Amino acid sequence: MIGVSLVFGSCILFISNGIGLIRAYDQCNSSLFVDNDSGFMGCNRMNKSSIQQFAYKPNVSLNNNNISVLMQVINENLIRQEAETNLHSLTVQNLIYAIPPMALVNSTNVLCKKHSQIYLEELEKLTMWALKMYDSSAKVPSGILNGNINQFGDFDQCLNANDQSSGIQGQYCLAYVEMDAAGDNEKIKNIIKLMHSHSAFRSRLEDPGHRVPRFSTINWAICTPASCSPSDIEQEIHTLLSKYVNTNEIRFRLKVDPNMCQTLRKSYVPTTGSLIAVLTFGALFATIALSTVLDLLSTRLQESKSSLSKFIYSFSLKRNILQFINLNESPDSIKSIHSIRAINAFMLLASHKSMAMFFNPYSNRTQMAEKLGKRWTVLARAASLYTDPFIFMSGILTCTTFLRHLERKGKINIPNEYLSRYVRLVPTMGAIILFCTMILPNLGSGPQWNLVVKQHADICEKYWWRNFLFIHNLFGFKNVCLSHTHHIGIDSQLFALSPLLVWTLWKWPKKSLVAMIGLAAFSTGLRYYATMTKKLNLFINYSSSVSTMYDTADFSYVLPTHRLTVYIMGILLGYLLKCVGPNYKMKSINIKLGWIIAIGFFYQAYIAPSKMGDMNYVYNVIDAANYAAFAPICWCIFFGWIIFISHTGNGGLVSEVFSWKGFIILTRFSYTFYLTQFPVFFYNVGSNRAPLEYSFGLMCDIHEFLVTIFVSIALTVAVEMPFNNIKTAFIRKS
Repeated sequence: MIGVSLVFGSCILFISNGIGLIRAYDQCNSSLFVDNDSGFMGCNRMNKSSIQQFAYKPNVSLNNNNISVLMQVINENLIRQEAETNLHSLTVQNLIYAIPPMALVNSTNVLCKKHSQIYLEELEKLTMWALKMYDSSAKVPSGILNGNINQFGDFDQCLNANDQSSGIQGQYCLAYVEMDAAGDNEKIKNIIKLMHSHSAFRSRLEDPGHRVPRFSTINWAICTPASCSPSDIEQEIHTLLSKYVNTNEIRFRLKVDPNMCQTLRKSYVPTTGSLIAVLTFGALFATIALSTVLDLLSTRLQESKSSLSKFIYSFSLKRNILQFINLNESPDSIKSIHSIRAINAFMLLASHKSMAMFFNPYSNRTQMAEKLGKRWTVLARAASLYTDPFIFMSGILTCTTFLRHLERKGKINIPNEYLSRYVRLVPTMGAIILFCTMILPNLGSGPQWNLVVKQHADICEKYWWRNFLFIHNLFGFKNVCLSHTHHIGIDSQLFALSPLLVWTLWKWPKKSLVAMIGLAAFSTGLRYYATMTKKLNLFINYSSSVSTMYDTADFSYVLPTHRLTVYIMGILLGYLLKCVGPNYKMKSINIKLGWIIAIGFFYQAYIAPSKMGDMNYVYNVIDAANYAAFAPICWCIFFGWIIFISHTGNGGLVSEVFSWKGFIILTRFSYTFYLTQFPVFFYNVGSNRAPLEYSFGLMCDIHEFLVTIFVSIALTVAVEMPFNNIKTAFIRKS
């Protein structure tokens, strides 16, 4: 729409000013003219319509004689210069003036104004750097009604559009424009609706854009001299739009974020933080190499009892790879948990990938939005549902572990358990935070790099310590360092409460059961109440607003009090499994009845809410509240039934499939798989420089998937498993 308005306006100017404006040739050589304090003097085009003025170099004194000589020289070369100009530039000039360049000649910034004037002069002369600057800005594309409205221009060409003689450096800015219909003209409304691709996500300029895309905001690339500030550019765009857009028909707002303006970085001076990060990872790799070599050459390291040997041996690549592929597990383990963890991990990956895809521009985005406005997209829209089984299974495993301690010792060594969990989780999370904060921002570039990579790094640089204390989910979703790690905070806070819950359940089973059911019901009520009163929705329905998504996260999704229900369900199931044992036999009729009930819960959690994914669905707060309150319960009951019949030997073929040992390996890197996927996604989003053509195959990016798997396994073997070995070697078990 920006481009359409500009083209329409330029056509009016073209007709009103006449062909003479296009053919005018500037007789002034811009290399002879600079800005001075006394203003701009002397040298107009032969075409009287020209308004460009320049100041002659101050070391030349201008008087009547000088001017006469200058004009004589100009007149002697006029015919030759005009012939040359018409010979090689008239066609290009016609094209350029049909789509006017972005030149801030009216800027109050003196240097910006001067550079913009030089840019226009050199553009008329077909100077290559000026042509590159002009060519790099976004132009009007075809397919606007198919959503091809986000235009990134030419990022790399803009950054390299430099002129050393005049000190002009190319600056790439990605401007944001918010546009909607102001009147009752249905045709205008429909045009904007198609242009915004039905607003699959409704967004505003104020919405944070680093985690959830501002889908209905237009992205438009502008290439200008770096001397022009973002506010200068914003004012110029506003002036142009105000001139050509009828505000009685279309309302618009725009923003040029300073963080989204970039220039070429010719050299890199490492910061203290990046040096620390490089040294830290260097020391880690050196330790791994030393440990692996010593382990390969001798068994002494493995047999030594010294603390130093145990520490070094913990990092042996040989040892950790063998542990990684080992399919043996404890007789007390709940085998089906591995498969359920893997299923939900891959479903969560698909949901996260879907969200990341919406950051990219598409030439057929409206068609994409229409295809994704179907009920089957519940696969991605139910993203919050896939995290509940992890909390549920955490409750199961925590309960069974603590019950074993209570049976053997009569107590739970709480400090030991807290320390053990801290050592297991923090080093791996710390490694990914350190890499994403200090190293990753320097490994790439692109139109949205600062938005999806640098902004995450800036947040982590401020708030990384919250992650290390497991409180990062309590300060608002937009302020979370690596926002997808909020789940670690929730689970850790619930784990901190678990010793009390399990101990009371072991000590007073009946009373504790009643109390815990009451707590679960209270947590369910909190979800229902918050959704009803604040109009939230855990299900990402079609045309959800970005602000609603953040409110849903802040007021419900990331709060441990709202996620307590499924954690308590996990503790109760863990207690039940401990009581009945692995050889509990059920009647055939009861198994069939259990399956019918479980499938009913699955339908209620997953199939019934899918209507909210249809593009014609109208938000209903009752639907949203019921989903928030009861879908997590139904979802976890379904998987709880599979766990129960598999563990007790009543599942038949289902038990065999869900208890397949191969899922153990997937479980081993499920934590790092969760941590690394968004950095991989955002690296690719930030590096993307041009519109894509949407097809469902983009969801199945094999290269991206393999990179995520490889990085996850590498992080598991290099960081997570070594620190688990250290935990085992140095932290005394209960």
